[in-house]
Amino acid sequence: MTNAAHGDDILGRARVADNAELNSYYEDLAKLDTGALWTIANSIEPWEPTPVSDPVLWRNSDLREQVLRAINLVRPEDAGRRVVYLRNPKRKDVSACCGWLFSGIQVMKPGERAGAHKHAATALRFIMEGAGAYTIVDGHKIGLGARDFVITPNGTWHEHGIAEDGETSMWQDGLDIPLTNALEANFYAVHPNDYQTTNLPVNDSPLTYGAPGLLPLMDKWDKPYSPLFQYRWDPTYEALLNYAKVTDGSPYDGVIMRYTNPHTGGEPMLTMGATMQLLRPSEHTKAHRHTGNIIYQVAKGEGYSVINGKRIDWKEKDIFCVPPWMWHEHCNTATGDDACLFSFNDLPTMHKLGFYAEQALEENDGHQIVEK
Repeated sequence: MTNAAHGDDILGRARVADNAELNSYYEDLAKLDTGALWTIANSIEPWEPTPVSDPVLWRNSDLREQVLRAINLVRPEDAGRRVVYLRNPKRKDVSACCGWLFSGIQVMKPGERAGAHKHAATALRFIMEGAGAYTIVDGHKIGLGARDFVITPNGTWHEHGIAEDGETSMWQDGLDIPLTNALEANFYAVHPNDYQTTNLPVNDSPLTYGAPGLLPLMDKWDKPYSPLFQYRWDPTYEALLNYAKVTDGSPYDGVIMRYTNPHTGGEPMLTMGATMQLLRPSEHTKAHRHTGNIIYQVAKGEGYSVINGKRIDWKEKDIFCVPPWMWHEHCNTATGDDACLFSFNDLPTMHKLGFYAEQALEENDGHQIVEK
């Protein structure tokens, strides 16, 4: 930002020099569990957002084998959830993937069933592979397919399983556990009967609310989150292809669409949002930056992203993150097919708190200079 170039030699910034009398004063304040604001003001009030996470790429070719190894090492009923979590090198203290977002890869084999629990943290799933998987959210049982996006709103009972005739399945979990813990607002409860029982029809949620632009006339949904728990891949991809016929898309994200609550048009859940974007063959977007953390999974195709000058090459099922206020741009390297990126974020929280800010890169025709 403009003022940052002036350093601390600008009116309104702390620039008090130490001396023996001041240091003695600071020691006396510390004995009272107090301190002088001017000694920390410049570090707690930065000129612009200062991300505490690194941009990281987790390659499916590296992770998949290690995730599958867990099947023979631990049972889901013993582990609670058989998940390999993604740990940002600079967020080890809070077990975060990026900023205040947690992510991991969960794996289950046919016939397994993980018990029901609930927590204050919000959760979501993006299905990576397999068949016969299902989730039950507050009694709504839903079958899961590859590239489906599934929500688990905070405070809802939820469990997962794989049918006996299904296939070993993997999905990415995304939660705001670090944020919920930072706010000291988390709780966790195990279902008193271990598993849920329900008389609701299977797939009642997507069958009721999954038709674009249509709501049941007798709809009485009154929860603060979406009644649609599963956003299936096929209609999502079709929507992107149709939208691509009538738009040039965003100069920074290509043809991008936001998952919404069909009841309100708002975000599916209170604290986390998600998008799916399509990059046309050879499309290279311009760079921008914004507040909020983004975690991407490659749903289709291959290409690369440049994050704060660093190129990250990706292909299907790879996962990478973009911390706040870091320049980022994307490129589809294929000349004959599109690429799709699923992402989830904490932007609903940023917007609700009035913290969202965005900036476009103006130099070099909107593209970053890649580090050698």
